[in-house]
Amino acid sequence: MNCRTIGLDLAKQVFQIHGVDEQGKVVLRKQIPRQQLAAFFANLPPCLVGMEACGSAHFWARKLVAQGHVVKLMAPQFVKPYVKGSKTDAADAEAICEAVSRPNMRFVSLKQAEQQALLAVHRVRAGFVKARTAQANQLRGLLAEFGVVIPQGLTALRLRLPVILTQTEYDLPNMMRQLVARLAEHLKLLDQQVAELEKQIQLWHRQCEASQRLAAIPGIGPITATALVASIGDARAFSNGRQLAAWLGLVPRQHSSGGKQVLLGISKRGDVYLRTLLIHGARAVIGHIEHRQDQVGSWLQRLLSRRHRNISAVALANKNARIVWALLVHDREYQAENGPSTLAA
Repeated sequence: MNCRTIGLDLAKQVFQIHGVDEQGKVVLRKQIPRQQLAAFFANLPPCLVGMEACGSAHFWARKLVAQGHVVKLMAPQFVKPYVKGSKTDAADAEAICEAVSRPNMRFVSLKQAEQQALLAVHRVRAGFVKARTAQANQLRGLLAEFGVVIPQGLTALRLRLPVILTQTEYDLPNMMRQLVARLAEHLKLLDQQVAELEKQIQLWHRQCEASQRLAAIPGIGPITATALVASIGDARAFSNGRQLAAWLGLVPRQHSSGGKQVLLGISKRGDVYLRTLLIHGARAVIGHIEHRQDQVGSWLQRLLSRRHRNISAVALANKNARIVWALLVHDREYQAENGPSTLAA
């Protein structure tokens, strides 16, 4: 079978394959069960395989690369314009086959198993942090119904809970005290889970030279640095730092036409988690520099003097993303400017 390019539509059980030869003539249309997919590609000569960057895409990409194939992953929104007619598995596989052969197509870098494992730790940690915040707000709301008002923040809640459970001055029914004690124990368990996952991330950070170089950037710490290294993979997949910033959604959207450039709000494309880490790190730097008189002439201080604090935070996050690209591509160490000291989480 003279099949040079294959579009593979991923699924849980039944996969659709669409293959063409060098002239673009269709030579293969087939549905294959999950159990037979690896054996099918093992019997094919090396070819170009295109897939959408969706669930299990990196797993199958690593498996097919090990068999000698060239695998390229694409964002689903870039494949959709090539779908002809109604959406079916066969139409999707044909669109993938067409899209992967386009010379100007943008591809997603392949992640290794270790990178995916680290990102899984990040996602689970973020889930525990979200659950901890929800638990704290629930506790604060329930206690407010009994006249016990606790200031915002986890620190204030942790300090007040033992007093509320032991002091008799709070007129709480016995059932409510038992409930608060139960919720307080659950809050401690969530704290423990977050701390243990952060230890795993810190251990990976100390073993990764690239992550340590990124952590030297003001506004980027071990959490952000490890997430960036694992998510970006090969930074050479981006032509320049602006492409990386655009991939993270830190640049304005455009609605330009007729030679007139129109810039809108920040696009917020890409990974919400990475963008959030970068912007929060930038906010920490801004909070630090606002109280330092020796940084009056710095780029960030001049920006703060003429732009809103939130705009400055996104601008600093954008700048940090471009610095990240430069450090990863050129294997360089960060050289501190006349700016704030390194801060971040």
